[in-house]
Amino acid sequence: MNKGTRKVGKYEVGRTIGEGTFAKVKFAKNVETGESVAVKVMTKSTILKHKMVNQIKREISIMKIVRHPNIVRLKEVLASQTKIYIILEFVTGGELFDKIVNQKRLSEKESRQYFQQLIDAVAHCHSKGVYHRDLKPENLLLGSDGNLKVSDFGLSALQQQGVELLHTTCGTPNYIAPEVLSNQGYDGAAADIWSCGVILYVLMAGYLPFNEIDLPTLYKKVSSADFSCPYWFSAGAKSLINKILDPNPETRIRIDGIKNHPWFQTNYVSVNLAEDEEVSLDDVCAVFDDIEDKYVTELSGNAQSGPLVMNAFEMITLSQGLNLSALFDRRQDHVKRQTRFVSRQPAGVIISTIESVAESMTLKVHTRNYKTRLEGRSPNLNGQFAAVLEVYEVAPSLFMVDVRKATGDTLEYHKFYKSFCAKLDHIIWKPK
Repeated sequence: MNKGTRKVGKYEVGRTIGEGTFAKVKFAKNVETGESVAVKVMTKSTILKHKMVNQIKREISIMKIVRHPNIVRLKEVLASQTKIYIILEFVTGGELFDKIVNQKRLSEKESRQYFQQLIDAVAHCHSKGVYHRDLKPENLLLGSDGNLKVSDFGLSALQQQGVELLHTTCGTPNYIAPEVLSNQGYDGAAADIWSCGVILYVLMAGYLPFNEIDLPTLYKKVSSADFSCPYWFSAGAKSLINKILDPNPETRIRIDGIKNHPWFQTNYVSVNLAEDEEVSLDDVCAVFDDIEDKYVTELSGNAQSGPLVMNAFEMITLSQGLNLSALFDRRQDHVKRQTRFVSRQPAGVIISTIESVAESMTLKVHTRNYKTRLEGRSPNLNGQFAAVLEVYEVAPSLFMVDVRKATGDTLEYHKFYKSFCAKLDHIIWKPK
């Protein structure tokens, strides 16, 4: 096994590709089939502490049963003595919102196509009693075929259990329905629809309908739906968005109304779902019925004495093919939520330079081994911002620095990354 990896059941678990309040998402490979998967790792003690066992078991069971082409598939659930591992489909196309940053905004035709796929996914899950409650840019991915994939459906909501609105509000309040912000009981379906409306607006406009510097002003504007549509929105798009961004959940348009709206109906092709396949929940029961003692064998790699070594398989998957030019050509670097650069400087010099630049930007710095977490206030003051940088050895005297957003707004992260890398330019290798 490679240094820095561990094996959980039939999966070799590698680098971290995302993290949240109660979970980390790691890249992994099924050693029997060679298939790439994403593994969501949750700590049992946290689940028990927040009394989340029944909630998580129920929602994971539903998510395993839910099958839809526009939803990331949950494959199985495993556990070690201390962790729960949720094995998910690995989606290779990046985030939908990377396209917005690159193109400034999407055409109405393309926005409608993605919105139709989003509503199809949301409608399917609502029909199964599953509500996302945290729809936001980070949860909209693109498959290899370019189609939308909603991630964390049913799993994001469980992360808020025990720290309900505090976690939600500190996350992305720009996408949250007013009734959720009011700290009262709310209808999950209506709240999801509001978030879909904000997402549609951002797709077409390239910016948020509600985006104030201070939270009280933001909440006030969200609560009164105080926004305006740009001049390039068609009358049909404006009509639908106004019906969705209705601050009263009782009169807000529902899924059926959205699907019957003339703007939505344009070029709409409904998804033909395959017949429900037999799905076993034995693995979920095994993990949660005996949460304190059921486990699979978990083998750790060697103790870390230097940067993690990234193997060829991970490099190929990372670059989604054999073309590694995007690692070296800064013009191809479109600043995705997880971005990377290459350096020929020693690993220790890379880390110390990162720390020095971060401190000059008044960011809090936490370094452990060859992984650094940077924390600060978001530039728009809407909440906390954090990024994680990790150094990997890809060849002798050649290191890759993996940069990913941990918390905060995705669009703000893009601005941070460009500014931060400009200050690191002297250690970034640019082969001639």
